[in-house]
Amino acid sequence: MSDTITESPPRCEEIVASARPGISGKIFETASLFGPVLILLIWEILSRTGILDARFFPPPTSIAGIFYEQFSSGAIFVHIRATLSRVLVGYLLGAIPGIILGLTLGLFKPIRMIIGPIIAALYPVPNIAIFPLILLIFGLGDASKYVIIAIGAFFLVFYNTLSGVLQIPQIHFDFARNAGANKFETYRYVALPSALPMIFTGFRLACGTSFIIIAAAEFIGAKSGLGWLIWMSWQTFSVSKMFVGIVVLSLLGYLATLGINLLEKKFVPWSNY
Repeated sequence: MSDTITESPPRCEEIVASARPGISGKIFETASLFGPVLILLIWEILSRTGILDARFFPPPTSIAGIFYEQFSSGAIFVHIRATLSRVLVGYLLGAIPGIILGLTLGLFKPIRMIIGPIIAALYPVPNIAIFPLILLIFGLGDASKYVIIAIGAFFLVFYNTLSGVLQIPQIHFDFARNAGANKFETYRYVALPSALPMIFTGFRLACGTSFIIIAAAEFIGAKSGLGWLIWMSWQTFSVSKMFVGIVVLSLLGYLATLGINLLEKKFVPWSNY
């Protein structure tokens, strides 16, 4: 009779120890925390010593001083409010139709074959290239900003939604049909939940694109907004104030993306975000 070797299961302490990050993992974690601070420190030193031209790259401490002045006086909040309102309205005007049309074309092949080529032909046209035409039609007010952002957000949400629907296994639709689900119930309980991960990917891409578009759109035909602040700072060679506008715009985009990630965790609990 052969001898059998039995191994005792690992102890709890061993499992916990193996799950802890190693030395290299701790180094990367530390670098991720202090990396931005280190970059700012190097930037400060290079600018103060003259290695970097302070006219174009003022020291971060100088930028921080202008940053404090803008916030303490409340002047920056006027531009933040203007930019955020334009992005929010334009984003919703583009994202909602993008979801609806993406679900529809994904579920109905005949409609996809008719409308799909039209959207594919319009998508490569740069948003900025058609912005003068939009200004002619909608004027220099906020309406033109809403439209140009909506166009940029629409395509990204639409294509991600369409891809999400096309990746759903056919058996899901067969099961819903056999269960007696109508068209609306197929939308609500099959297509939409299954496509949500891709839809939120479209949301994130559209969010970043919206802030890129609004920055360019506010360069022309605007008298408020962070893009206008950056443009006016460039015209007056106020480089520190220009960096303030850039940093605030980047921060708003980052916070908006975090908000989308939180929504995804709520509606798509299995998501990695």
